[in-house]
Amino acid sequence: MCDAMAENIEFNKNEDFNKTLVSNLKQRLAKVAEGGGKKNAAKQHEKGKLLARERIFYLLDKDHPQIEIGAFAADGMYAEQGGCPSAGVVVVIGYVSGRQCIVVANDATVKAGAWFPMTAKKNLRAQEISIENRLPIIYLVDSAGVYLPMQDEIFPDKEHFGRIFRNNAVMSSMGIIQIAAIMGSCVAGGAYLPIMSDEAMIVDKTGSVFLAGSYLVKSAIGEVVDNETLGGATTQCEISGVTDNKFPDDQSCLDYIRRVMDKLGKLPNAGFDRKDSISPAKNEKDIYGIIPDTRDKQYEMREVIARLVDNSEFDEFKQKYGQSILCGYARIDGWAVGIVANQRKVVKSKKGEMQFGGVIYSDSADKAARFIMNCNQRKIPLVFIQDVTGFMVGSRSEHGGIIKDGAKMVNAMSNSVVPKFTIIAGNSYGAGNYAMCGKAYDPRLIVSWPNSQLAVMSGASAAKTLLQIQTSTMKAQGKEVTEEEESTLLKTITDRYNEQTSPYYAASRMWVDAIIDPLDTRKWISMGIEMANCAPIEKPYNVGVIQT
Repeated sequence: MCDAMAENIEFNKNEDFNKTLVSNLKQRLAKVAEGGGKKNAAKQHEKGKLLARERIFYLLDKDHPQIEIGAFAADGMYAEQGGCPSAGVVVVIGYVSGRQCIVVANDATVKAGAWFPMTAKKNLRAQEISIENRLPIIYLVDSAGVYLPMQDEIFPDKEHFGRIFRNNAVMSSMGIIQIAAIMGSCVAGGAYLPIMSDEAMIVDKTGSVFLAGSYLVKSAIGEVVDNETLGGATTQCEISGVTDNKFPDDQSCLDYIRRVMDKLGKLPNAGFDRKDSISPAKNEKDIYGIIPDTRDKQYEMREVIARLVDNSEFDEFKQKYGQSILCGYARIDGWAVGIVANQRKVVKSKKGEMQFGGVIYSDSADKAARFIMNCNQRKIPLVFIQDVTGFMVGSRSEHGGIIKDGAKMVNAMSNSVVPKFTIIAGNSYGAGNYAMCGKAYDPRLIVSWPNSQLAVMSGASAAKTLLQIQTSTMKAQGKEVTEEEESTLLKTITDRYNEQTSPYYAASRMWVDAIIDPLDTRKWISMGIEMANCAPIEKPYNVGVIQT
């Protein structure tokens, strides 16, 4: 009875903690959705224009799900420039006329839709998703071009502004559908994005496209001309032929896009298996009570998985071997998946040795590598659920070949040809992040839950290490460090480090595609596999040389 009561109390504490995190997430998302604020929004409406999110809402099918990529991009960045909510561009994966696609819409309420460094990174991420999954992409263009005070951080490098247009050309050659609507300003190099798309349309009176605006034309060649004559809808549709069609307003332009998408032909798919979706047999909302409120507590990952997979059915692979990683087959929203998940519960190996939760041991890495190979052979998409503190260290692990077994897992995962999806459900530290398919390993989508942390190591461990280095340096310089000073220094270091491990810090820099409510996990994975199914697997699975 006492144990049951204690478990209920712990469950309730966890539930309150995680629901608070989700509530905070929703509040922050609502704030981000305001873009450049009500005053700037009113100015756009006065011009007869819809806002970026209003355009997307109007365009997308209302009876289909949607997910937003990079909502927190640039969050907390560019303070000196007045901020740049969502990096000044909204990216959503949804459905238009029943066809899954990705929509990229400049937010003219944020610095007139100007491109900041993170704007380029977010646009490139949208194109990457489109390329990997052969997903049609729709650009709703309304941008003043490069943010000139930061041009050196956005203009010349490989992953900067120009890469967008290179991708336009490559995507067209691959047969990926690109549709562009010029719904506001479209200036200078940015003019190439819609015109390098397969079809470009323009909204009369509000849309314009030119290499140089009227002020620059006057200063460059002395010609006096207004923007509408220079590159408005009539000029570009009836004189130059740069754009294909013009429309009287945003709504009629978006209606036309819906009609275009309605007529797209069907493409070959990858052949991933899907049956009718079944909700989890166990209550999905229990996840809030299962995930602990502190990072040092154990929990059973199988109970989390049971609330994510269809009918709560999870067929484990090598259940009694390498128990710090769980591997197994399941279905999510009808799609067959292979799941690789860290186990935070301390377990005892067959040899009687204790394995700490969240740590990857040699046997776990060996098991995961074999499982990943099986999924590739069977054409089953992989889902990684991260709550990992890293690989096991110490003489016993080194003598047992932990580096070799870890390399085997990383090799098998890196060369995977089936799509990979990553959920950061807790810790994501060090090489554990890599082995469990962190951002560097090309997951089709990677998301965090609000309780997650991403770092080389935990805040407590890192802060103590950094403190030792700093105090040693001070003492070497002949400075005395009192206990009070050391305590203050530790707090300063810990606070700074913890801020950098926050999921919002990661999302701001696009290290993850989104921070999501755990209850939306099934939707993200399902929509991810559906888009991945549009891209047939073109190369065989080959891991190269693996030490055994």
